[in-house]
Amino acid sequence: MKITRRRLWHITLCASLGAACISGSARADDDVWAALQRGAHVILLRHAVTTAGVGDPPGFKLDDCSTQRNLTDQGRTQARKLGEALRAHKLVVDRVMSSPWCRCIETARLAFGRVPETSVALSNLFGQSENRDPQVSELRTLVSEFRGRGNLVLVSHGSTIVALTGVSPDTAEMVIVKPESGGKFSVVGRLRPSPL
Repeated sequence: MKITRRRLWHITLCASLGAACISGSARADDDVWAALQRGAHVILLRHAVTTAGVGDPPGFKLDDCSTQRNLTDQGRTQARKLGEALRAHKLVVDRVMSSPWCRCIETARLAFGRVPETSVALSNLFGQSENRDPQVSELRTLVSEFRGRGNLVLVSHGSTIVALTGVSPDTAEMVIVKPESGGKFSVVGRLRPSPL
């Protein structure tokens, strides 16, 4: 294999960082982008950067964004850049769905230029462990039954994505899965957002 300057830089960086660098390799990223360009994948996207904290303030309401943790200006920039990256890679997106939380809806709107349809299957599981099993089951069905020619984007929360896949994404990170028969799916890889 020919070692390019970019690849040499990456190998040097990985040697200094150790195992933490494996999933972020340039080649792995290229393979994941290529899979998405072929279509028929599901992108599980964690919302972009929000105001500090975890969960939402006590008494928050889904129909009142002012009671929730929302995107910061940095998060809005991050969501726009994510959309630019997807368009630069010429991905076909069949459908965009979002958690009903405002930070997810805004991430989807800024990245894809449209208001997504919402689904309770994508709701935040943080502090709502009683919903975990039925919600993960509904989400697993949604993911495993997707058969589009393009890709399905599901904008959700870290707690929900890790409950489904076992992968804990950073803000604005994508976990890519491939639907399989029998109500199953496989994790293809993950794509981290570009630095702001």
